[in-house]
Amino acid sequence: MLVRLLYASRAVDTSTEAIEAILLQSRQANPACGITGILCYGGGIFLQAIEGGRLAISDLYGHIQKDPRHKEVVLLHYEEISERRFGGWTMGQVNVSRINASILLKYAERPELDPYAVSGKVSLALLEELMATASIMGRA
Repeated sequence: MLVRLLYASRAVDTSTEAIEAILLQSRQANPACGITGILCYGGGIFLQAIEGGRLAISDLYGHIQKDPRHKEVVLLHYEEISERRFGGWTMGQVNVSRINASILLKYAERPELDPYAVSGKVSLALLEELMATASIMGRA
C-alpha cells in the first residue's frame, strides 16, 4: 500500500553544506526503500513530501523526528494513495529563494515558506504547483 506523508521542520544548521548533506543522504538511501519525494527549503524551514510503502514511510518519518538536524518536526498531512505524485524524484529540491513570489502569495499571507501557518492540504497544493511550474531541481 502506498502512502504520502507531508511534514515541516526547522533546520538546526542552515548552511548550504548541511542542506546538501540531507539531500545527498536522501537521494542515496531512498531508492533502495522505494521512497520518492520532494524537499522544499527556505528561511530555515523544510517542507517535505515523501511517498512509498506504509512501513518504509513510517520508518523514515520516525528517523526524521529523531534526526538532530531537524527540530519542531510537525506532521501536516498523511494519506493512502493510489499513485505517486512525486515518483520522478528520489528527492527533488525546491529553492524557495528562486521562486516567483506570486506563487507563494497564492497560498499564504506573505511571500515566504511557512507551512506552520497553513493547512497540510495548502502546503501539498503549493508543492504540486512548484512541480507543475518546473521549479523543482534534482530529478535524479
